[in-house]
Amino acid sequence: RLAIARGLSEADALAALTTVPARLCGVADQLGTIEPGKLAHLTVVEKGRYFDEDAQVREVWIDGRQFLSPIKDGKKKDADAKADAKKKEKETLRGQLNAAPAQKDRGPLLSPRAVFIKSATIWTSGPQGRIENASLLIVDGKVRAVGTIADIPPDAHVIDRPSIHVTPGLIDCHSHSMVMGGVNEGTLPSTAMVRIGDVVNSESETIHQQLAGGLTVANLLHGSANPIGGQNCVIKLRDGAAPEDLKLGGAPGGIKFALGENVKQANWGDAFKYRFPQTRMGVPAFHTNRFTAAQHYAAALAKGGQPVRRDLELEAIAEIIRGERLVHCHSYRQDEIVAFLRVMESFGVRVATLQHILEGYKVADEIAKHGAGASAFSDWWAYKFEVYDAIPHAGSIMRERGVNVSFNSDSSDHARRMNLEAAKAVKYGGTPEDEALKFVTINPAKQLGIDKMVGSLEVGKDGDLAVWSGSPLATSSLCLETWIEGRQYFEREAARRRAEARQAERLTLIDKAKKLATDPTSDPAASKTQEKFFFPALEDRAGHQCMGCCLDHQMPWKN
Repeated sequence: RLAIARGLSEADALAALTTVPARLCGVADQLGTIEPGKLAHLTVVEKGRYFDEDAQVREVWIDGRQFLSPIKDGKKKDADAKADAKKKEKETLRGQLNAAPAQKDRGPLLSPRAVFIKSATIWTSGPQGRIENASLLIVDGKVRAVGTIADIPPDAHVIDRPSIHVTPGLIDCHSHSMVMGGVNEGTLPSTAMVRIGDVVNSESETIHQQLAGGLTVANLLHGSANPIGGQNCVIKLRDGAAPEDLKLGGAPGGIKFALGENVKQANWGDAFKYRFPQTRMGVPAFHTNRFTAAQHYAAALAKGGQPVRRDLELEAIAEIIRGERLVHCHSYRQDEIVAFLRVMESFGVRVATLQHILEGYKVADEIAKHGAGASAFSDWWAYKFEVYDAIPHAGSIMRERGVNVSFNSDSSDHARRMNLEAAKAVKYGGTPEDEALKFVTINPAKQLGIDKMVGSLEVGKDGDLAVWSGSPLATSSLCLETWIEGRQYFEREAARRRAEARQAERLTLIDKAKKLATDPTSDPAASKTQEKFFFPALEDRAGHQCMGCCLDHQMPWKN
């Protein structure tokens, strides 16, 4: 009933109690529906439909045997009267809930068939480079033309702002945002079987915040607790979409590896002191062990004959060996980086990216020879012992030595201003501006294997872009609009109105909560309902925080 009050259909609600659990439990041939030949398990209610507030269970049948409801006829009239009163109270609350749908300020702001941007400085991050006083046309979510455009669809949405700059949508190659719960499954040295794609949080407010910084794509990674971690998930920031709809179709599968202090559990305490490996030398030994096991597993499957017990961990590692899954490896020290590349080369594996790679500038030639990308921090250093040799010039040095370099956030906060992270490559190392912007556009797209779809403004690619008030590398510039596949997901003035409306709603709820706390009779329907409402935190005279749970349990505020 609570779910139906918030918009779930009665058919889906009933299925969630009958056909779906029957299927999940493998008994759909016996239970879940009323059909000839199935077990006679029935529920009979009085007064209306099954989900009506005043509907009362009168009979339950199990295997064709009838069981009567404990409700006595003498108490039935009183129960009916209370149910009628309660139903009227809740009708008002349901109306309020239905009048304010959860998606009212989320989702695309505009979804035109065509978008035309005129008289802008366009940073294509592609072969055309930066084009002054140019135009861009997007039709049906794809880039149709860049440069001088004469044929403009009559129904196109026109963006004509003074002195604007346009870039591809920015890409974050290392993110832990939009993930439910922790990102580390640290109980085993190899957790290749776990998947970040199973815990994508589409309700995270950071989606909107990062759209406000021009970000359109993020690589959601498992943590760095294990030599072999979990599988990653590449998403587009389609605010308002369901978790599955955030995922970028066609993105190659990936997986998180790690080296260094985290892997050997330095300073983790006694809880993990018996988990292998405990030393840096144990890490390549473990990688070799699991890759060898995956080879044997794949060979057994290919041989046929005796059935092979399915192993999801070894399946994922076998995909790496076959070149079907990309390795993104958390790495800091030069010696470990080179050792890891040698182990992977012994199995014929090319590493997609070395993440963070604080000492990568010391072994840039080795990285370039292997063909790995470097997804680096722009200027983080000295936050723990193994990064004491980190320098902000590392990205520029590696690029000059032929390494494909990107800058990542590893932070929900930094992900809001990836354009300024890219600008640091200009400050530290003198990277040309066009090349610096590529650190957060086409370069991470190449590292993630999605450069045929996103990363640059080229004909045929997705219409993902950000509109800036000035140069995207200037600290004074603001992101004015963010578009994904030709749909507008962020616009600065709309975001301001959204924030004002949310603040007004918040203050209204706080005021209502305070009134109910001091005078429960001020809103009988709200104070008596069993539905769960979560009000913003209030604070009593003793400084204790309250989330309004007294309203759920019909308790006085003082308790």
